[in-house]
Amino acid sequence: MRKFLSYVLWALLWCCCCCQTTRAEIFTSISQMTDLIYTEKELVQSLREYIKAEESKLAAVKSWANKLDDLTRVSTSDPENYLGHPVNAYKLMKRLNTEWSELESLVLQNPSDGFISNMSAHRQYFPDEEDETGAAKALMRLQDTYQLDSEAFSRGKLPGVHSNALLTVDDCFDMGKTAYNDADYYHAVLWMQQALKQLDAGEEAVVSKVDILDYLSYSVYQMGDLPRAIELTRRLVAIDSSHQRAGGNLRYFERLLFKQLNEMNQNYEPVSEEPIQLGTYSRPKDHLPEREAYEALCRGEGLKMNEARRSRLFCRYQDGKMNPRLLLRPMKEEDEWDSPHIVRYLDMLSDEEIGKIKELAKPRLARATVRDPKTGVLTTANYRVSKSAWLEGTDDPVIERVNQRIEDITGLTVDTAELLQVANYGVGGQYEPHYDFSRRPFDSNLKVDGNRLATFLNYMTDVEAGGATVFPDFGAAIRPRKGTAVFWYNLFKSGEGDYRTRHAACPVLVGSKWVSNKWIHERGQEFRRPCGLTEVD
Repeated sequence: MRKFLSYVLWALLWCCCCCQTTRAEIFTSISQMTDLIYTEKELVQSLREYIKAEESKLAAVKSWANKLDDLTRVSTSDPENYLGHPVNAYKLMKRLNTEWSELESLVLQNPSDGFISNMSAHRQYFPDEEDETGAAKALMRLQDTYQLDSEAFSRGKLPGVHSNALLTVDDCFDMGKTAYNDADYYHAVLWMQQALKQLDAGEEAVVSKVDILDYLSYSVYQMGDLPRAIELTRRLVAIDSSHQRAGGNLRYFERLLFKQLNEMNQNYEPVSEEPIQLGTYSRPKDHLPEREAYEALCRGEGLKMNEARRSRLFCRYQDGKMNPRLLLRPMKEEDEWDSPHIVRYLDMLSDEEIGKIKELAKPRLARATVRDPKTGVLTTANYRVSKSAWLEGTDDPVIERVNQRIEDITGLTVDTAELLQVANYGVGGQYEPHYDFSRRPFDSNLKVDGNRLATFLNYMTDVEAGGATVFPDFGAAIRPRKGTAVFWYNLFKSGEGDYRTRHAACPVLVGSKWVSNKWIHERGQEFRRPCGLTEVD
């Protein structure tokens, strides 16, 4: 099948070489990925028409189409829920970037104008190599944050979820190869080991055992485990004694090992035959100093809520200091944390309002950016994976009504606030620990409107697993609850930044996360939130 598909890859490239690509990191937004679900369904229908025209020659394609029919029937019944499972999202990227291209090549061997024109029309919106790689890295990010082994992902066994979203030997190999090509040998080992395990269990695959062992043995060597690298390379040579690289690697590994043993006056001991698992090797450190604390909070560990603190938390009705719009229908306010004070408002947004906000935002979603701390220039970053849109009060009465409600509840003017930002998180979507307030005055509007005084964050979906807002400094984790909102001050009354408010959006493990937020600035609040007597009042 794979050989048959390869004959007409050149035709696919010719059909698409002149297309202007408008896609942009599709994996960063579940909402925009749902369009691909319907695109894939349409392609299946087009494929069906082609099969009818050339039934006798396309028996292999029939099997492919049957599989995709079942898949798209499930995915289109509830696209957001389907894509909320990270394995489904990864495999969608992989199918549309790699496997559909191979299938199109097969069709071109006996051209069918209807199918090819349909593929060519949609191709410019397909995910590309960057999307597939991004989706693969997202799975690895989820693996790290939630301490999941490759077996859990491969078998669809995520916390609280069990589905038939499975990864094949070839899927696992491609995951490992993605990590390997990025010099990420830690994850390369985990996924190549899983591919080997499934292959040894009898699962059929296109990739050979030799190829898996080749990548796995060298990745293990890069992790500093010479004995196991030697054992794996010997297994490779036993299968293919003519493999030149493996033979050279084996001799090199053995020389290194025996040199080390001689220097330490130790004897060689055979390596354990136990398979490599999560925890066999230490994960390399990265740029984030609070990585361990942040990820622990995402898992629900390391929370510093105790009985003494809980006793200081209350719930109340908030009428905005006798605000006429809240007198008859006050907001339900719950304390989430005592210091710094974080509150949650219940029933902040209705289902209808949420639907309208999402409807307005979807066509405008673009990859979320951050400000480079050295240059002040807005740019995308791997530590913020989502797509966002900005909505004005004039866009729709719902936005104006939400803005007014935020002002009524907080008692702060929104005249100098930023537009309502709407964000949708994609596969493994996250925003690593950051401050909402600016520590250096790069924003031109800081001189006019001042710094970000406060954050008002609306949760517009429930999230099945993951997606919490966490504060590593004081050990708090706030779970998304649809229709609720949380509010906190980023600055003390003196205008100094409250560095305790460094926070993060945990990766979404299962589900689709939509939020909207309002950043309220200092100007106009002089009499609404007067200065305190000390720097930290």
